[in-house]
Amino acid sequence: MLFAAAAAGNVEFLLIIFRQDPQLVMHIAKDNKASIFHIAVQNRQESVFSLIYEIGGLKDLIAFTKDDKTDCNILHLAGMLAAPHHLSRVSGAALQMQRELLWFKEVEKIVYSYHTRVHCKGLPNLTGGETKLFDPADTLTPRQLFSRQHEQLRKDGEEWMKSTANSCMVVATLITTVVFAAAFTFPGGNNDKDGTPIFRQNQAFTVFIISDVAALVLSTTSILTFLSILTSRYAEEDFLMSLPGKLLFGLLTLFVSIACMAVAFSMTFFIAYDKTNAKLPLAIAAVTVIPIGCFCVFHLRLIVDILRSAYWSYFSFRKRNIKLF
Repeated sequence: MLFAAAAAGNVEFLLIIFRQDPQLVMHIAKDNKASIFHIAVQNRQESVFSLIYEIGGLKDLIAFTKDDKTDCNILHLAGMLAAPHHLSRVSGAALQMQRELLWFKEVEKIVYSYHTRVHCKGLPNLTGGETKLFDPADTLTPRQLFSRQHEQLRKDGEEWMKSTANSCMVVATLITTVVFAAAFTFPGGNNDKDGTPIFRQNQAFTVFIISDVAALVLSTTSILTFLSILTSRYAEEDFLMSLPGKLLFGLLTLFVSIACMAVAFSMTFFIAYDKTNAKLPLAIAAVTVIPIGCFCVFHLRLIVDILRSAYWSYFSFRKRNIKLF
């Protein structure tokens, strides 16, 4: 029951049990030498694993515990690929790779350097399944196990990241082309005498210029950001912060450039119908909100997942000052 609660992430139940019998925190199964923290790592339960920071020096005993059959310690469990239903909590193979790498880094913090060099003989299954043993000449350290288990996920993440960056870069390129051309074709044309824009004194014209320049700068920045993603080396460490951060920055600059382009488009009608029909430019300005809204609806979950995986997830492993005993 204790291990089932840890596998399900039922922290409330575990706290009730531990406060009644504090010794259960260090309960270790006889067959596979697993504790609730080993179960939490294998099932990717951050809320349960974070309790390890509340037991003080006892966490060192957890780090030294290993499976007798395979010599796997808790860091080896972090190096194993999570089950599909755990990976599916995050959308996109690249963000799944980021979450897996974050788990490995967090578990690595609680073990000694010695444990990072221990070779395991197989893959234990703490939930009662069959233990898979390696060839005697093919034992692996935690990092080697992580690389082998996550090789396909890394390739899928690379493909997903490139596909996303390619699609977004096409949109950013179109925006750059449009706003660059608009910068040299001012609404109303130029004065024949001095070549200055006819409506340069109009406030709407000022807004048009500012929004057009902003759209050009931001869309160009977005293109360069997505280009840096495409030319990345896609090493495992790149998925931790570099690639998600670049993708988030590229999406945000692309979104703002779309908004600025819509504002510039609307301002042309405010200039043309300044003193004739004020309702028409207002209606057009309202319509231009549609593409901005579509971008938010279609990409909001992706942006939230990036924020959650690349930034908010770090706080899931921090000490929560929960009183266990």
